[in-house]
Amino acid sequence: MGSLLVSRLWQSVLMLLVMSAIVFTGVYMLGDPMTTFVFPGMSPEAVEKMRRDLGFDQPLYVQYAQFLRAAVQGDLGVSFTYSEPAIKVILQRLPATFELACVAMLIALVVGVPLGMYAGLNPKRRVSRAIMGFSVLGFSIPGFWVALMLIVVFSVQLGWLPTSGRGPTVAVFGVPLSVLTLDGWRHLLLPALNLALFPLALILRLTRAGVVENMRLDYVRFLRAKGLQPSRIMFFHVLKNVAIPIVTVTGLSFGSLLAFAVVTETIFAWPGMGKLIVDAIAVLDRPVVVAYILVTCLIFATLNLLMDLAYAALDPRVRLAVSS
Repeated sequence: MGSLLVSRLWQSVLMLLVMSAIVFTGVYMLGDPMTTFVFPGMSPEAVEKMRRDLGFDQPLYVQYAQFLRAAVQGDLGVSFTYSEPAIKVILQRLPATFELACVAMLIALVVGVPLGMYAGLNPKRRVSRAIMGFSVLGFSIPGFWVALMLIVVFSVQLGWLPTSGRGPTVAVFGVPLSVLTLDGWRHLLLPALNLALFPLALILRLTRAGVVENMRLDYVRFLRAKGLQPSRIMFFHVLKNVAIPIVTVTGLSFGSLLAFAVVTETIFAWPGMGKLIVDAIAVLDRPVVVAYILVTCLIFATLNLLMDLAYAALDPRVRLAVSS
């Protein structure tokens, strides 16, 4: 397990280094960040002096080397818009996005796994076919349309839930959370449902396929012949084998929810990272864009590491392969 951890950590560091070079080069080509600082009536001499002071006159490789030197110390630059460290601006918005993604992923797992198990155990029933039809809709319907329909039905027509905002929060160790207040849950429910739709459909279909496949294997017949209860076979044996691909999908889906909740956060005016990056791109706030993408890469690297450790815990063959 220790060698697996060290190996994955080195791979994560290398991946972050490569991604930082790609991201920095790509953002450098977006446009001239001086447009953020120049105001009408500013002389060309003053513009050039400001360009030199900010280091924008240096070659790309020099700017990247300076960026890496500062990044190692935790400095990803100062936001052009907020005049604060870019990493601070990102971390201020991260709790809202993280909370939204956690609730969405929880909904996807709590609903998707049981429905997938039922559909896998009873593949020919009408209810199972209806469940699988629902999963197809989860893949097919655009998220922005679902978000608008949720607002129309539950906010406009029924008046049960608010249309936007995060609602009141409670600080826990300095981190504001909406899940600790009733009104916070009312604000959280609609965007979380919208964000959960795609991973729910994916987990549902994956669970159903895994259950159908495992129920046909010899070890299930052997356990039945020994007289084990169907529920014990399902929850202690079949589900453990199905859990390995579910861990993969859960980790990747959770990372995607954190990184790409832009549409949901924009429609529901949720004050998270997604809305922040849209605003940063609009004004070419280069430090915020770079910091956002690198934080996203770090999140994915961490999730991949956790998934590898989960594999080793769930499947002894992974531990044997690493130790050998």
